[in-house]
Amino acid sequence: MKLNDLKIGVRLGMLSALLLAAIAFVGIRGVMVVGEVYGQGAHGMETGALIEQSVDAARSAQVQFKIQVQEWKNTLLRGKDPAAFNRYRQAFIDESAATQKQLKTLEALMPRIGMEAEPARKAQQAHAELLNRYLEALKLYASDDPASVARVDEQVKGVDRVPTKMIDDIVVAVLEHSRKTRESINADSLSDYQQARLLLLVSIGLSLLLGLAITWTLVRSIVHPLGEAVQIARTVAAGDLRSEVVIRGKDETAQLLHSLKEMNDNLAGIVSEVRSGTGAITVAATEIASGNRDLSERTEEQAGSLEETAASMEEITSTVQKNAENTHQAHQLADHASGVARKGGDMVGAVVQTMQAIEESSHRIVEIISVIDGIAFQTNILALNAAVEAARAGEQGRGFAVVASEVRSLAQRSATAAREIKELIDDSVGKINAGSALVNGAGNTMEDIIGAIQKVAAIMDDINVANREQSTGIDEVNKAVVQMDSVTQQNAALVEEAAAAAESLQFQAESLSRAVAVFKLK
Repeated sequence: MKLNDLKIGVRLGMLSALLLAAIAFVGIRGVMVVGEVYGQGAHGMETGALIEQSVDAARSAQVQFKIQVQEWKNTLLRGKDPAAFNRYRQAFIDESAATQKQLKTLEALMPRIGMEAEPARKAQQAHAELLNRYLEALKLYASDDPASVARVDEQVKGVDRVPTKMIDDIVVAVLEHSRKTRESINADSLSDYQQARLLLLVSIGLSLLLGLAITWTLVRSIVHPLGEAVQIARTVAAGDLRSEVVIRGKDETAQLLHSLKEMNDNLAGIVSEVRSGTGAITVAATEIASGNRDLSERTEEQAGSLEETAASMEEITSTVQKNAENTHQAHQLADHASGVARKGGDMVGAVVQTMQAIEESSHRIVEIISVIDGIAFQTNILALNAAVEAARAGEQGRGFAVVASEVRSLAQRSATAAREIKELIDDSVGKINAGSALVNGAGNTMEDIIGAIQKVAAIMDDINVANREQSTGIDEVNKAVVQMDSVTQQNAALVEEAAAAAESLQFQAESLSRAVAVFKLK
């Protein structure tokens, strides 16, 4: 498979993948080297820590042993009484135990740092024997016998030299071993660092060389076809459509060259068609110009007709507006008449109510007169009874009979007057009833008049609404006519512009023919 058969994206992806693989290789190798260095450094740090512990343990044993010897001297020189003796003796034993503890620690640490543990074991044995000899010698000590100090000292004289030398030798050996171990660790660290640096530099160099080689190859496979495409585009831009395009591969640059080839061939076909169609465009432009002139004349005639129609519509609009004004005035008169009729109806209603009140008062008067008539009748009966009683009384009742006669006469006259008043009231009630009937008829007539006036007002409203709708419709028709006039004028202008455009099209066709003549065809 050729390199040009691969897509540019695939090639760039391969380049990126290779570069990433190289970076990953360098990174992984660097991580491995760092891990190795870290492991060695951790081991060195662990070894160094163990050496430090060993040195501390050796020196501590050395110091503790010296403190133990000092406590021995305190026991002999200051243990004058039993309490002091026991205190210093116990301190001596405690320091001996501390020394033994440090020697045991040292014995456990020395094999871990690469040293023999035998010297530490021998030092422990010598130190233990030393303790036993010291304790045996103290049995000769008596606090009340100053000479016993010399005897005890004579028993242990020089016994601390061997343990002291053994411990001192261990300290010197541990320090020397520590120095050598540190030097070895430093040397190993330096060697590992140099090897890791060399390996990383070699890996980076190989990755860079491989990346440059692959990048140069891929860039060349992309740039060379692009240069050919640029050259073809420049040739086409110069008007030369005779270029032969050679396509190699299947990548995007090959597709670009194939598109340029299609563009070149299609452009050549278009130029050929434009050349053949320029003459037809010129003829068509001439015919369009002639047709536009005819259309311009007809448009002018239509514009004149529309102006006359607009004038007629304005006259109709004026007439409709006058009718609307008259209808509005008639509606106002009908509203006024309706108001007057309503007021008359209200007055007639008030008269009817007054007549009804008078009729009720008349009925009450009649009732009162009936009561008066009843009283007169009873008074007459009483007067008759009084006359009868006066007649029975004889001479003594004569005066009472005269009074009774006068009372009867007054009762008769009251009854007569009451009957006359009742007759007058009945006549008045009859007339009032007749007047009420007339007033009710007048009220009904006024209601009919009001209903008729309201119907007239409703009809006038309908006429007014119809006039408004008619006026609105005429306005819309007028606007439409004006708009048609405007459109007609615009059409006339457009016709003139179309004529100018036809002439310009003819000129441009000639210019296009001259411009197409620049291209060179096969």
